[in-house]
Amino acid sequence: MSYQTLKRAVTARLEIKKSEFIAYAYPVNSREEAMFHVEQLREQYADARHHCWAYIIGDPDNTTSAGFDDDGEPKGTAGRPILNVLQHKAIGNVIIIVVRYFGGIKLGAGGLTRAYAGSAQAAVDQMILSPYVAMAQVKILAEFATEAQCRYVVDSLNGSIDNVAYSKQVLLTVTLAEADINNLKESLAVAGRVLESP
Repeated sequence: MSYQTLKRAVTARLEIKKSEFIAYAYPVNSREEAMFHVEQLREQYADARHHCWAYIIGDPDNTTSAGFDDDGEPKGTAGRPILNVLQHKAIGNVIIIVVRYFGGIKLGAGGLTRAYAGSAQAAVDQMILSPYVAMAQVKILAEFATEAQCRYVVDSLNGSIDNVAYSKQVLLTVTLAEADINNLKESLAVAGRVLESP
């Protein structure tokens, strides 16, 4: 599973035959999060003619969730072209919303498809992408004497410590790349025991 994700939100603007297309891209992790951004832009640009969008949650080649909406544009001329750009560029966990102000000149189906795909591409051109890394949360049970060693191992694997609970032993809750869980277990063979993720 190798794909890119968006580091932070971006905006791009295009003017095509007096129509203004404003493309927004946001990193998202759920459909609900994606729809939140759509509703925000509907309120912000309440006077715009269309708010067309497409999102992909997960891997764009084998997506767990994808969706698009033409928002009143002719079927297949807005949401699908935006989605196609995201799939072609292998970008996941993202939504692109294109707000259109109609300029009075009809673009036709082919012109609309090119305009929405071009708007999505303009947003992609602004993006700073990073490879997606599947993360997992695990718990480590350790003795007080080996806590520092456990922290060192987690840090060396670029993991983060989310919580530490002290009782008869130390229970560290950590987040790290799924791919590094076996390395963690091997590195902590003496210092601590990795409990299965909750």
